[in-house]
Amino acid sequence: MDKALVVLSGGQDSTTCLYWAIDRFGADAVDSVTFDYGQRHRVELECAKAVAAFAGVGNTCLPIDTFAALGGDALTDSDIDVESGTDTETGLPNTFVPGRNLIFLTYAAAYAYQRKIDHLVTGVAQTDYSGYPDCREATISALQQSLRLGMESDVTIHTPLMHLSKRETVLLARDLGALPAMALTHTCYNGARPPCGNCAACELRARGFAEAGVDDPLVVAQ
Repeated sequence: MDKALVVLSGGQDSTTCLYWAIDRFGADAVDSVTFDYGQRHRVELECAKAVAAFAGVGNTCLPIDTFAALGGDALTDSDIDVESGTDTETGLPNTFVPGRNLIFLTYAAAYAYQRKIDHLVTGVAQTDYSGYPDCREATISALQQSLRLGMESDVTIHTPLMHLSKRETVLLARDLGALPAMALTHTCYNGARPPCGNCAACELRARGFAEAGVDDPLVVAQ
């Protein structure tokens, strides 16, 4: 039986991917992993746990706090304002954590390898506003090849949202029956519940639900 491991952050996109995996592989064949990387918005760890429980799948939280030690980005460094803009040299938002998705997926692949799981699912999307380089299809394809060679495995990385807009992601979540779980999710870069509504993540989420003509269960629940 094919089994899948979902990288679950507790946010909108990864929750959609969790329900995509359940739809494709069946709940009994799906597990999830969450990473405690020293993020400031630590509420997402509890959200991931709650979403997994609501969906009826397992969830393991792995500690990898080196990103906090490295610092230099708004998601791990309390001295950097999440709304302070982009890096003038790279043009990337200050919320970009260099190497984060590469490390996440490498750890997820190692976790999956030990459990004979061949399918990894992640919510990265190159159509997202940020343009994070580790969310691009070419990056994920290259990483998949590296993991296959480095672990001599048949691991496949699935990216159901890669070419979807936020509107399309909301509609996919609706069609997969994931909307009730959205009330348990977290997106706000400021770690606020109810969401602050002002940071880039909140604005992007709100716009996606508005364009889809769907009420955001997280906002409705507050």
